[in-house]
Amino acid sequence: MAHTGDSPVALVVEEDEAARDLATVLIEETDLDVIACSSAEDALAVLERGDVTVAMVIADTHLSGKMDGAALARTVEDRWPEVRLVVTSEAREERRTEIPPHAVYMRKPWLPLELLRQAERATLTARAA
Repeated sequence: MAHTGDSPVALVVEEDEAARDLATVLIEETDLDVIACSSAEDALAVLERGDVTVAMVIADTHLSGKMDGAALARTVEDRWPEVRLVVTSEAREERRTEIPPHAVYMRKPWLPLELLRQAERATLTARAA
């Protein structure tokens, strides 16, 4: 967790520790702070805190717990529509129908540059708000 308090935050929601760590390290190179979560429930707890400005949620579709990443993305779209959503998956295209229409879908393994582009777009949107 690398949240300093003033910067907008990217939530990295990934069960796989290596993928979570890679996404966290990449986003730490941007203007976003990062909070890493291993479950949708942990991510929702951060979103509901109210003391952080979440600019982006990056969630894998495969998460253990009561909620998977597609359900998390739908919840974020409903409750926090200003948050940029990036959904990742190793599954084929069929998972795309389960995520909100405005979410960005990135098939795993995603390219680091693409993740950085999404983080930059989230930063610009957060600054404009």
